[in-house]
Amino acid sequence: MHRTPRRDFLKAGLGAAVAVASPWPCRTGIGFAQEPPPTINAQVAAIRGGDLDSMTRDALDALGGMRTVVDKGETVFIKPNFVTFPWAKHNKCFHAGECTKPEIVIAVTEECLKAGAAEVVIGEGSHLKRFDWRYAITLDGKTHLVKEAARLSSKYRGKVTLACLEADSAGWVELPSKTPLKKIAVSRLVTNADKVISIAVAKTHSWAQLTLALKNFLGITPLSRYAQLIDNTWWNRGTFDHSSPQAIAQVYLDIVKGIKPALSIIDFSICLEADGPSRGQGGATVDMKKRLGSWAIVASTDIMAADATAARIMSHDTSKVKQLGMGFVMGLGEIREESIRIVGEKLGNLRVKWKPARIKGHRA
Repeated sequence: MHRTPRRDFLKAGLGAAVAVASPWPCRTGIGFAQEPPPTINAQVAAIRGGDLDSMTRDALDALGGMRTVVDKGETVFIKPNFVTFPWAKHNKCFHAGECTKPEIVIAVTEECLKAGAAEVVIGEGSHLKRFDWRYAITLDGKTHLVKEAARLSSKYRGKVTLACLEADSAGWVELPSKTPLKKIAVSRLVTNADKVISIAVAKTHSWAQLTLALKNFLGITPLSRYAQLIDNTWWNRGTFDHSSPQAIAQVYLDIVKGIKPALSIIDFSICLEADGPSRGQGGATVDMKKRLGSWAIVASTDIMAADATAARIMSHDTSKVKQLGMGFVMGLGEIREESIRIVGEKLGNLRVKWKPARIKGHRA
C-alpha cells in the first residue's frame, strides 16, 4: 500500500502578528520590521486517495500512529456524525454525504485496539432514542458496524461497544457553560473515557455555518433534557439557542473544553454543501472524487487546527467562521494557517469550491 510521504513546513504568509484575543493577523504603523518565522503549534495530516480504510490509517501514521494518542488499557469513545442515521434503512445517508463513512470509523477503531485499548465505544445521540447499527453499512455494501464490532472484539483483547447514547448512557455529567444554561449535560460514556475521538464529515450548516469536528459533539447531549418532538416522530435539540452561529457555537465549544478530545478526523469523501446538515434542510451532495479528483482525509490531535484546515479546503473565509474565532480565544487550539504544519497533501491542492449555507437566524 502506498504511503504518502510527509511534507515540509508550509511556507509562512506575510507575518504572524496577532492582536490580543484575536487569531487574525494585523499590522499597525507605516513601516514594518522584519518579523520572525511563525511558530508551528499544530500539525494536520491531509491524505488523498480512493480507499477510505487505507487513507485513514495513512493519516494516523502521518501523525505518529495511534499509539501516540491511545495508551494500553484505556477506554476510547468515538463520536461519528450520524445525524440522519436513524433513517439509514431508507435515506442512503452515507451516499448522500450526510454521515461519517463507516469505513473510517472501522479503521480508527481497529487502530485503537492495536494500540492496546481495553474498550472502544462508538456512540451517537442523533435524533431518536434507539437506532439499528446494522444499517451503518460501508459504501461498497460488504460489511456494517455490528459485524465489524464483533470481528474486532474477537480479534483483539479489547472490545467494541456500539451505544445509542439516549438509551445506553449510564447517566449524564454536567459541564460548565458560558451560555445562559450555565451547565450542559453530556453522556457519562464520554466523560468516563480516557480518550475521545471526533470523526466528522465535512458539511455546511444552516445554523452553525460549518459542522465539522467541533460541532459533532452536540450529539452527546441528552434528548430528554434538550430536545423537542418534531411531527410526533423525531427529536431535535431545540432547547439550545440556535438564534445565531455564535449562540449555538458556545454550546458545543463549552462541551469541547470540558471533554478535551484527543483526536479529530474529518471525512472529505462524500460530503454536503449549501443548506445542511441534511438534504432535507436544503443541502446538496458533494462527491470529492468528482470535485477534487479524489477523496481526502484530514486528521489532527488539535481539533481547532483540523476544523480550520477543513474550512480552508471548503473555501470559507476562516475569519468569518464564528466557531473558529471563538474557539481560538477560548484556548481550544490553533487556527492560524501559518502556525499549522500540514503533512501529506498541500493545502493548495485540496481547496475546492463549496456553496456556503444560508444562515437561518432563528431557533432550529
